[in-house]
Amino acid sequence: MNKDYPVRASHGSGQVQPEEFARLGVNVILEPGVLVFHPENIEIGNHVYVGHYTILKGYHMNRMIIGDGTWIGQMCFLHSAGGIRVGCNVGIGPGVQILTSYHAGEDIHIPFIHSRLVFRAVIIEDDCDIGIGAIILPGVTIGRGTQVGAGAVVNRNVEPYSVVAGVPARVLCRRV
Repeated sequence: MNKDYPVRASHGSGQVQPEEFARLGVNVILEPGVLVFHPENIEIGNHVYVGHYTILKGYHMNRMIIGDGTWIGQMCFLHSAGGIRVGCNVGIGPGVQILTSYHAGEDIHIPFIHSRLVFRAVIIEDDCDIGIGAIILPGVTIGRGTQVGAGAVVNRNVEPYSVVAGVPARVLCRRV
């Protein structure tokens, strides 16, 4: 077993000032309990709502971009190590997780937590609805106007105007 542990460091308190963001639009509501990390890599458009106890986990590289008119429910977790782009007028239900990195785990002699990180951007196009508790995995693009069902795990790209649900998420129908 590898005993060479990395030095750990705090990520900070998550409490930030508006001027610390790369961009912060007008009429943005960050409810009490929202934590923001690496705000210098986070751009938030106009008329955006972020619910109580959500974590916007910017990273030292790549960007988190949240488009105009987007609504993010409480207790969401957006981790933008690989980059996140959320379009305009997107609804993200409470408890949604958006992940953009994973440990490769290629070498069985190295614990997963110490293995190489792989980064893949997540893109959620305009006018989507992400149901409560859904999980969006690294590298996924969700096409415009798509609805993701509650609790779905999206592990592959979704065509525009689809309705997907399940674990893993499958297309149930197309919106017309």
